[in-house]
Amino acid sequence: MSNSLYIDGEWRTAGGAPFVTSDPASGRPIAELAAASQADVDAAVAAARAAFRASAWSDMLPVDRARLLFELAAVIEAHSEELAELETTDQGQLLSISRSVSVAGAAEHFRYYGGWVTKIQGAVNPISFPDTLQYTRREPIGVNALVTPWNFPLMILAWKLAPALATGNTVVIKPSEVTPLSSIRLVELAHQVGFPRGVINLVNGAGDVGAMLSEHHDVDHLSYTGSTEVGRIITRASANSNLKRLTLELGGKAPSIIAADADIEAAVAGNVMGSTLNSGQVCAAYTRFYVDRSREDEFVDKLARGLQALRVGPGRDESTQIGPLVSAKHLGHVEGLVESGRRDGAELITGGRRLDRDGYFFEPTLFAGVRDDMAIMQEEIFGPVLAVTAYDGPDHLESLIDRANDTPYGLAATIWTRDIATSQRLANGIKAGAVFVNMPPIPDMAAPWGGYKASGWGREMGPWAIDAYTELKSVWLHY
Repeated sequence: MSNSLYIDGEWRTAGGAPFVTSDPASGRPIAELAAASQADVDAAVAAARAAFRASAWSDMLPVDRARLLFELAAVIEAHSEELAELETTDQGQLLSISRSVSVAGAAEHFRYYGGWVTKIQGAVNPISFPDTLQYTRREPIGVNALVTPWNFPLMILAWKLAPALATGNTVVIKPSEVTPLSSIRLVELAHQVGFPRGVINLVNGAGDVGAMLSEHHDVDHLSYTGSTEVGRIITRASANSNLKRLTLELGGKAPSIIAADADIEAAVAGNVMGSTLNSGQVCAAYTRFYVDRSREDEFVDKLARGLQALRVGPGRDESTQIGPLVSAKHLGHVEGLVESGRRDGAELITGGRRLDRDGYFFEPTLFAGVRDDMAIMQEEIFGPVLAVTAYDGPDHLESLIDRANDTPYGLAATIWTRDIATSQRLANGIKAGAVFVNMPPIPDMAAPWGGYKASGWGREMGPWAIDAYTELKSVWLHY
């Protein structure tokens, strides 16, 4: 593993305090890194600015920029097992998920946006001025700070880095201090591919390093995935500095609605997956369930049995179905919210305890009889904790929509029904950036991803990410 900073095409020793990243399955340290200082962050931003202005990148032909992205996708695939094992060791996710979601998804994103490089277009507009040509250009924003979370560190970095590079930008990456290792390795691979000096830079550290980027007057755009609380801090920092553009993918509290006509077996299977993928550490995880009262007992019973059947263990064990939480701090957060559910009077059906073993393991947990105002129905838990309540049937869909919308968040939702009219009434009424019908919350690179309300600003993936990393210029030519 290289040093903690990658600036202007070389690895450097950081000037900040050391920190340790640990294996969530054991709690044992993996590596010691050093955080960036303010001088380090300034150097990384300056390198990105110089590279943005330099001809090696700004004048590179689109076909050559596309080739670099295609080559990076191929190199990721060539190192897929190494990257998957690194992601599982540092983050704790199942090795099968690291392989099929994190690493494969990262490679697919670089390949997808490699294809976009030669297809970014402006338009000629039919204005009502005589003897005037009016057209638009899509131009790169400039220096982009990419601040990534700890739940899917490699894949979410690819969500941001691929479109940023495809559109001709330069970047400063700041991974979570909890899970930095796969991001460091990705930058090493990008160096091998041959991106020009300064196009890609990386700094490590905790929230104070992210704040340095948020407050920096020479960062043009910051893309952040993480908590709504930090999103608000970033927004204030943007307003108080240079009004840098922001893309924010923030918290979620996805409702899952099970109608009376739902295929209960499919709903149980889909909701077990949708709530426990990556140990529930997914921004779109299904965590609050609204079940038609006529099916409530059946659904709760089958959902409990589905959760109880999951094998909890280290992500490296191929037989494991749910791995550890990412850190001792986050385990404490989950435990605290579960305890609040008990205090508030929810009925604990199964789970509710951390496992008595090394590492940060928590039992899949199910509450029933939950009120809408309880913390476990309102706050993002980011763990395998499910809360079930009932609604009064198809004649009360409007009140159900109001209940589903009764949180600050609006990232995702799901509906389980065989009736197309029910699915459309609910999908149209729920305030969420993505609504899934009869399926788990699995995004795709060709579809937009982002939230309503306190779940964020802007959209990632697909052509919408091209918009996020470009400015639209209007050119007028009188002849």
